[in-house]
Amino acid sequence: TDWVTLVSLLLPAAATAMYKQWIPNTNFETGSNWDKGRVPCASDVVHFEKNKVVSVFVRSPHALTDMYLPLNGELVLASGAGFTAFDGSWDPGCDSGATVRFADAEHHAWFDPTLWQAVSPGRELEPGRRIFSVDEERVPCHYDDVIFQPETSFRVNVDSSRRVIHLRSISLMGQELSSPEAWASYLRGPSARLQFHGNGTLQVTGTSCPDKSGCACGNTPDGHRICTALLGASGRQCPAPACQSPLQPLGHCCRVCGATISLDFTPDFDLQKYRERLVQALLSQPKYAGVRMAISKVHKARTFLGVIPRSSTPLIQIVLIDDEVGAQTGTAAEQMAADIMEDIAQHGEALGISSGKMEVATGSTFSGQAGSQALSRITVGMVLGPLFGLLLLGGILFLYRKEKLRLPALRLPRPWDRAEDPASPAPASDKGFDNPMFDVELPSVDAGEEMLQEMAPTDHQVFYVNPLYDASETET
Repeated sequence: TDWVTLVSLLLPAAATAMYKQWIPNTNFETGSNWDKGRVPCASDVVHFEKNKVVSVFVRSPHALTDMYLPLNGELVLASGAGFTAFDGSWDPGCDSGATVRFADAEHHAWFDPTLWQAVSPGRELEPGRRIFSVDEERVPCHYDDVIFQPETSFRVNVDSSRRVIHLRSISLMGQELSSPEAWASYLRGPSARLQFHGNGTLQVTGTSCPDKSGCACGNTPDGHRICTALLGASGRQCPAPACQSPLQPLGHCCRVCGATISLDFTPDFDLQKYRERLVQALLSQPKYAGVRMAISKVHKARTFLGVIPRSSTPLIQIVLIDDEVGAQTGTAAEQMAADIMEDIAQHGEALGISSGKMEVATGSTFSGQAGSQALSRITVGMVLGPLFGLLLLGGILFLYRKEKLRLPALRLPRPWDRAEDPASPAPASDKGFDNPMFDVELPSVDAGEEMLQEMAPTDHQVFYVNPLYDASETET
């Protein structure tokens, strides 16, 4: 109930913000925090590793036989919580007298998407769990609000490829810190250094995304950390997709079956309104009950010659996946993508969408080979037309060089032709050779001599014909 109350209090602050809640905790009463998988009881000896830094919230009173504390840490006691020495009386279900060790919390990483869950103020717009985020956006983004549940302790590794990790606000122990000054004051307190460790620094800005077309998440520099953590949790291997030529959404670790749509937008585009439009008009339809959608602004890298990074282009990415199986995998997502493209064709200008591109990968052979579809047939023609022409010319040149193809007799003057001696006809015995590709009678030797006599003067020793000089000028 405390969590629900906290969220309801925060909603007016930013109606379009995303709230990311940290899942693990280091509470004393959480059984998974102990190596025995249970909370220590009266006859147990509690053991905290001497060199492990911990912050542990204690909700209730506990009787213990003994307890070894760390050199650096804290026990945060709720009202009425505490520890007493076990008096040796019989305790039902606690007669083992074991040593129970507190589990290592150092491995809980900020950039592990499995340790976060998203809560959106617009949950009424999302039918069940129909809206999801690509992996980079499952971790708190630049303008997100981070929540650590009230009455919980935690320890987070904030190692990052960036020096500063920006956030809109952080709520912990029931209080919201939404200004740089409030957050700086908390960092000077005793708990912050026990709760956060690593080379990254969290910075609260208190500002929301200023662009109605949306803001990119900003986690791309740490994308490798996100994917390493995600795949480490699943055995370090992406699941085999059930379709041919699976798609690779930007910001996602593994390839998917279904459809992706990339939208170019104008200053009139409103991401939140367009998302609501898709949910209400399409995603809520019964025929799309098994479809899940992710939509956000991303930056697509642009390169020079396909290798050298040049710049990045902002675009709106829509990812659609479904729960179909076998040959039907991705077909429902494909149909919804087609409906989105049709809607863009009719209303794109009014929505602030200038163009769009759809890519599809389904379990059927035809769709898997089809690859991508563009919003405009003109765009496809502009790309495929020159490509087909180049391939055709290349094929003709290849066959010509291999002497598999003879082109029509079109003789162009070439510099090296002028260096030949026209007054030296081929020997009379040279009859040429038979060409099985052409049934053409070769000219006789006499005819060849007559042609050469017409081309070159007979009274002078001229080794080449120079059109700039008259033959008479060479007389002495």
